[in-house]
Amino acid sequence: AKKKKKPKLLNKFDKTIKAELDAAEKLRKKGKVEEALRAFEALVNQYPQSPRARYGKAQSEDDLAEKMRSNEMLQKAINTYDEVVSLPNVPTDLIKLSLKREADRQQFLGRMRGSLITLQRLVQLFPGDTSFKNDLGVGYLLIGDNSNAKKVYEEVLSLTPDDGFAKVHYGFILKAENKIAESIPYLKEGLESGDPGTNDGRFYFHLGDALQRMGDKEAYKWYELGYQRGHFASVWQRSLYNVKGLKAQPWWTARETGYTELVKSLEKNWKLIRDEGLAVMDKKRSLFLPEDENLREKGDWSQFTLWQQGRKNENACKSVPKTCALLERFPEATGCRRGQIKYSIMHPGTHVWPHTGPTNCRLRMHLGLVIPKEGCRIRCAQENRTWEEGKVLIFDDSFEHEVWQDAENYRLIFIVDVWHPELTAQQRRTLPAI
Repeated sequence: AKKKKKPKLLNKFDKTIKAELDAAEKLRKKGKVEEALRAFEALVNQYPQSPRARYGKAQSEDDLAEKMRSNEMLQKAINTYDEVVSLPNVPTDLIKLSLKREADRQQFLGRMRGSLITLQRLVQLFPGDTSFKNDLGVGYLLIGDNSNAKKVYEEVLSLTPDDGFAKVHYGFILKAENKIAESIPYLKEGLESGDPGTNDGRFYFHLGDALQRMGDKEAYKWYELGYQRGHFASVWQRSLYNVKGLKAQPWWTARETGYTELVKSLEKNWKLIRDEGLAVMDKKRSLFLPEDENLREKGDWSQFTLWQQGRKNENACKSVPKTCALLERFPEATGCRRGQIKYSIMHPGTHVWPHTGPTNCRLRMHLGLVIPKEGCRIRCAQENRTWEEGKVLIFDDSFEHEVWQDAENYRLIFIVDVWHPELTAQQRRTLPAI
């Protein structure tokens, strides 16, 4: 690899005050943040036209914001980075560093639109530098504007066809558009490039998923690699929002979970739960909503949700009051902000692709309500099981699982997500919802 040239940060004037700039920078490097800021502020007052002094002030404010955990101070730093660029005779490298850091800090504060404007400025000032175009693409993705991101990456790939960063992101966008076969070569070549910014669990996740949907066993080679690079807990357990060290196995017994009261209550009252669900199916069919995460290869699969992210859907519960009253006694389920409680109906001829839930912080209970004699099965990791009416199956949906419904009639189950039993009370209170 060619040695990276050190960026040139001093203009003619700044070279004449290099000793003073170096002294202030030395304080900053030593972690004497407040002193460094005072030194740079003094230099800015004395030499308002000095880009390097202004940049040092911005960096010191940036450091101090981190130290104080202050968004207000960070906003000051963002403004100061912006001022650097408007001074006369700013060295090119300093413009790049200032604007890049400004955009990064704006994203950190959640100012996505602001960062987009900063990134657009970089692209306008340095049209030949594809790395800024790549950053701009990410800026668009962060606000959910995939179509503009796509245009940016198409432009990058027309200029530099081997850019691995642009390839993985372009593949990621194609996959989101459900262009499964088209996404594969971009994701694959992007990951193979080893370029900075490509080694991200999401790209391994989506490449493997695309290959599985094409029926290609090579998926597991990429899952294995993703596991080796530390993105997945194992080849089978591929959730991306995890708490380390939780017991990990695909199938659980009621006793292993410690939630035996909940399981007993569900199994004892299964007919009540079934009958309330059937009444909703008959009268208010529109309450069952089709599964919308693009997990089906084919078929008809709908859900009627009572709790989501630990929040009760009061309206839904009016239709199944006894079922909801029953669940209120079990905070491990109703309070599970990383799960749902819902009825799930699947019609014959449905196949759900192999897929992985988002987090290892929950376990999923399936209570059989209306189960055809044969033709329905679920695989979790390497083991197949079937449902039984009035019985609870428990599995960890952060492991790959797949469902087939080839029966004569519909299948109705009741799904209850619970916190992983090893999570502490503190973690249950503080983990962000999913």
